[in-house]
This record gives sequence, structure tokens and C-alpha cells, in this order.
Amino acid sequence: MKTIAITGASGFVGTSLRNFFEKQGYKVVAINREVLNNKQELQNIVSSSNIVINLAGANIINRWTKEYKELLYSSRINTTSNLVEAINSVETKPELLISTSAVGIYDNKDTYAEDGKYSDDFLSKLCQRWEEEAHKAQTNVSIFRFGIVLGKKGGAFAKMLTPFKLGLGGIIGSGKQAFSFIHIDDLLNAYKFVIDNNLTSTFNLTAPKPTTNLGLTRALGKALKKPTIFPVPEFALRLIFSEGAKVLTDGQDAVPKKLLDLGFEFKYKNIQETVDSLV
Repeated sequence: MKTIAITGASGFVGTSLRNFFEKQGYKVVAINREVLNNKQELQNIVSSSNIVINLAGANIINRWTKEYKELLYSSRINTTSNLVEAINSVETKPELLISTSAVGIYDNKDTYAEDGKYSDDFLSKLCQRWEEEAHKAQTNVSIFRFGIVLGKKGGAFAKMLTPFKLGLGGIIGSGKQAFSFIHIDDLLNAYKFVIDNNLTSTFNLTAPKPTTNLGLTRALGKALKKPTIFPVPEFALRLIFSEGAKVLTDGQDAVPKKLLDLGFEFKYKNIQETVDSLV
């Protein structure tokens, strides 16, 4: 029986991964905050694990005060640093570290595969630094750059569904901003695909056909048979989230070229298929 250790195992993606791999016959070990700050215990876990999945990180959709930016940084970089230090300190190392990043690493001016141009803003620099830290691990490393993960049991979709069900949904800002997303089932299967094939690379974890915020809004309205006439003005989001509103008002158009080239098959290729399956 193979063992998978997961940081951030209590979150939406982490919980989904834990349930998924336990059903696949893996032993799954959650690495919580206390373990991350206990060198000996962390070393014991990584040395007895075949795969380590790093998901830890504070929620990016929030008001970006100076203090919260520091939390976004420390919850990603410091956590990854502790994990990498533990891996490098033990004689028996995991076969593969899969660390997380985001398509927010790219600028928002084009459609990008994994070799896309990076932005120069806070989120992109955070992702770049996060990936650099993971690559210091003295074992095989893969990076998963997430789009917005859509699933029934948590994450962004659960939060946006209620206003749409009430007929209060609408576009955010202009609605023209790119929206790169992935169905939770495809995300889970991509982890299995990379682990089963022992792949080492950087992957965009997004559906093959990205959409826009308007495309998402229309898909939700169609699936729920509800009007979508209540736009959320950009200035209102900036009042609530300050600089953090960029996550909602800007967007990255990312495609999963490497996964597709390797033969991975997505079950949900576009936004309407994805939304219909979740609604």
C-alpha cells in the first residue's frame, strides 16, 4: 500500500483528494500546522510517504491588507520551505512532491500554455516564489497551477451558487475577464494520472476550453433556469477586497497543453458541461 501525505488536507481540494485516494487503496496522512512546525514529526511522515502533496495556503479571495498579504506569503512559502527542508533532511525520500501554484502566475493579455508570460503583480510574484521553493526539494517535483476549482462540496462554486439560485446572479465587472476553471473530478483524476505515470513537470490544471466571467454567468443561468441581470460593479469589489479584488476582476486564460499532449482525457471540457454536472 502506497502512502500519500497531504498538507492543507482539511480544505475543499484536500478533503476531496483524501477521500479519492483512500478509495483508490492508498493510505493518506494529513500534515496539519502542528506537524509542519515539528521537524522530527514532519521528517518521520515524509520519510514514510511515497507521495507528498502540498496544498497549504490561506484563501486568496480576501481583503489584501498588509497583514493579510504577509499571511498569504507565509502560509505558502514558509510552509513549503518547512516541507522541503524535511524532505531534504531524510535518507528515504518520497518519490514525488506535487506542489501547488495558480494560473494567476500569468498575465491576462493572452491565452497561455505552461510556457506563458508571467505578470509583475503581487499574485504572480507570490506564485513564482512558491514554485521556486518547491523546486528546492531533492526529489522529483511537479507543480500544479490551479485554475478555479469547481465542485459541489466547497470552494468558489458553493459560494456563488446561492445568489444565482435566487435569481440574483450576474457578471462581475465587465464580464469580459478570462475564467480558467477545472471540475473537481478532473483535478482528482489529473493527480492520479501524474502519480501513476511518475510525471515531473509544471502543469496547468484547467479545463481545455477556458471561458469568461460572462460565459460562467450564462452557463449558471441556463443550468438553473434563472435570470442573470444583477451585475456586481468593479468599484464595489474594490471597496470590499481592496487590491484582492484583482482575483475576481482580472483573469488568466490558461490551457492544459502538457496534460493534453500526454494523453490525459478531461471529462468536463467546457463550462456548460461543468456547471450542468454540478447543478
